[in-house]
Amino acid sequence: MKKRSIALSVILVFCLTSIVSAGEKAHWGYSGNEGPEHWGELDQKYSSCSEGKNQSPINLTGMIESELQPVTINYLPGGNEFLNNGHTVQVNYMPGSTIIIDGYKFELKQFHFHSPSENTIEGQSYPMEAHFVHSDNEGRLAVIAVMFKTGVKNAELEKAWAHMPENAGEKYMLPESINADALLPYNRSYYRFNGSLTTPPCSEGVRWLVMKFFDTASVEQIDKFSHAMHHPNNRPVQPANARVILK
Repeated sequence: MKKRSIALSVILVFCLTSIVSAGEKAHWGYSGNEGPEHWGELDQKYSSCSEGKNQSPINLTGMIESELQPVTINYLPGGNEFLNNGHTVQVNYMPGSTIIIDGYKFELKQFHFHSPSENTIEGQSYPMEAHFVHSDNEGRLAVIAVMFKTGVKNAELEKAWAHMPENAGEKYMLPESINADALLPYNRSYYRFNGSLTTPPCSEGVRWLVMKFFDTASVEQIDKFSHAMHHPNNRPVQPANARVILK
């Protein structure tokens, strides 16, 4: 009886461990065995990272002239939570700010940053890139990307940067809400392509709009972000394959 009890205990521990492990997400990063070239191997849920044919980011080149319709952007001041998730710094947004693409309304959920830029334009990389992530009622995703060049200090960005979470897991409520509209360039012309999330699980079917014009941030602001990350956090550009890039 004693041996049977021990055996049952071992089986129970094994099963509980398996259940916990199944609920955990595989850890990923930007270098070494957890880097982008290995994301697809880390978890079956990340298979699109290696098997997908419409992955992001890409080098935007060979764009085709098209009559792209202006995007209706209705952003209100709503960026009120600033966090460091270990992969980027992210501003979470309150409900109510939207864009309209293809007749669908997408709500701004959050925006975050990468340095150096993930997408490149005609082979040119930028010191920093912001991704404004939106979702509609059906779970479809749309991302507006804005490139940042070094220049004058960005006043709207500084509202968050003054409370930069230096370590992974840190999160702060911002004393003054950020208006994402102030981080977009005045000219809202854009390039468009179909792509994916640039981080695991690399889900495809994402509408990408990359602004043709850029914003600026000071060298100190870009350095402050890089210091909080401790490493570059850009996924390398992926093959465009047969995708059409519109302008």
